Order: sequence, then structure tokens, then C-alpha cells
Amino acid sequence: MADELNKQTPNQTAKSTATKTAAAADFPQFEESQFQGYEAGEKINFIKDLQLNVYIELGRTQMQIKDILELERGYVIELDKLASEPVDIYVNNKKIAEGEVVVIDKHFGIRIVNLTDAASQFKGIS
Repeated sequence: MADELNKQTPNQTAKSTATKTAAAADFPQFEESQFQGYEAGEKINFIKDLQLNVYIELGRTQMQIKDILELERGYVIELDKLASEPVDIYVNNKKIAEGEVVVIDKHFGIRIVNLTDAASQFKGIS
């Protein structure tokens, strides 16, 4: 029998050694997770510490640099929107809502009047 092994070609030897049986893998034991299920109110805690870039766009205009350098206190800049039109609310450079400017005790604020369609908010995200 030993003579038969020596007479085998290298391909036959490789085939005979490749038919070994495999042993079951041994995995370490893991501790059970401390996180069980979360109710809807608890899920919000995951995102409470996120910092997001939020800005309000009152309108747009184009100005030359020389005009910007000449700006002084009290100068009025004409925008492309009327005072009665809603302002745009952006979060991380995506428009999420429209609102109106409100004044409360000499402080400005924005009242959200319209949320954009959720499908358009996620457009472009793959």
C-alpha cells in the first residue's frame, strides 16, 4: 500500500489529502446583552446628543464684494422673498420645513407652518 502512495501523481496526492473531515468550530461564550427592548419614548435618547447644523434662510440676494465691504449698521439688503412669504428651515443642508418669523419680547423666532415631504428629505441618500 505504501508503494501505491509513492506511485501516485502529485494531483492524486493533493486530492487524497483534501478529503479530510472538518471539525466543528469552537466559539467563545458571550455575555448576555444588557439591552432588552426599547419603547418608543426611549428610542429618542439615542439621538439626543447629536449635533446638527440648523439654519433659517430668509431669502437670497447677489452682491458684489465691493458692496459687501461698504455695508454699515442700518444698511438694508433687498432679498428675493416678500416679507409675508415663509422662510426655509434647513437641517444639515436639507430643507425640512417652512416657517414664519415671529417676534416675542424683542426676540425673533420661527413658527413651523409646513413640513416638507419625507420622501423629498431622503432623496439622494443611498
